[in-house]
Amino acid sequence: MPSIFTKIVNGEIPCHRIYEDHFLAFLDVFPLVKGHILVIPKKEVDYIFDIEDNDLADMMVFAKKVAKAQKLAISCKRIGIAVIGLEVPHAHIHLIPMNTMNDINFTQAKLSLSSIELQETAAHIRSKF
Repeated sequence: MPSIFTKIVNGEIPCHRIYEDHFLAFLDVFPLVKGHILVIPKKEVDYIFDIEDNDLADMMVFAKKVAKAQKLAISCKRIGIAVIGLEVPHAHIHLIPMNTMNDINFTQAKLSLSSIELQETAAHIRSKF
């Protein structure tokens, strides 16, 4: 059964796309902080360490490019990176703007941003490429 991320890749579920090639970066709709991005391979792979070595390296380089634009668009000290791997059975990386360690605390309440806020944030990040 396709994951929710595969449905996003296939256009069956909308998302706020940031950048894509063999990978896709899009805004998390349940973000820890404004500008929280998910990076996924377009090919469905459940576990990040099951991704072929060259593809995993390419995914990290892709995430780096996205994080650089993200940092230009979102006021923060750093872009944190997290791989949890339990939420969705499709490998993904979280890119999270951080000013404090708590900004990357997955036990905290998620933000509730409007579709307009998400659209504006995505457009602002895309403008930094």
